[in-house]
Amino acid sequence: MCVPSSKKWSAVAIRPVLKMGDPRLWQQARTVDFFATPELHALIADMQETMLHLDGAGLAAPQIGVGLRVVIFGFEDNPRYPEAGSVPYTILINPELTPLSDEIEEAWEGCLSVPGLRGSVPRWRHLRYTGFDPCGQPIERSVDGFHARVVQHECDHLDGILYPMRIRDFRLFGFADALSPDAENLPED
Repeated sequence: MCVPSSKKWSAVAIRPVLKMGDPRLWQQARTVDFFATPELHALIADMQETMLHLDGAGLAAPQIGVGLRVVIFGFEDNPRYPEAGSVPYTILINPELTPLSDEIEEAWEGCLSVPGLRGSVPRWRHLRYTGFDPCGQPIERSVDGFHARVVQHECDHLDGILYPMRIRDFRLFGFADALSPDAENLPED
């Protein structure tokens, strides 16, 4: 029987988030082979606690030094992305992304591993993602807009990619408090 990841674990911890420059962030994450294990549920509980503590929109296991293909994302309201609509809370293991159109859009992103900086990043506007929940049950969703952006951002971490590596114009990358007021207020979608 699979224990839901929302269960409060007695050893839940806020983990330190690795920052850009740490070589562990450049590594390819390994596929999760076993679901519904106490270790997997403990990892997910720690990721949840860490993401909530830092007001993150998402978090990938490699960001806390665990080289597994596990991401979490979602929120109702997020102070870091006040213009974004809600994204359903999702635990996604061994994700696969498939673009549903050639449409690319540029929008502002930040990252818990690149604190204080923001950049304009191109992403697919529409995509389908598949993977598994913590119990090994399949997940499949077709999404667009900010939801699509968040899942792409988090899944990039699984392949050793941080968002600055995708920026096309470095005039649109910098410290959030130093970017022009017009740039900071561009819509997310």
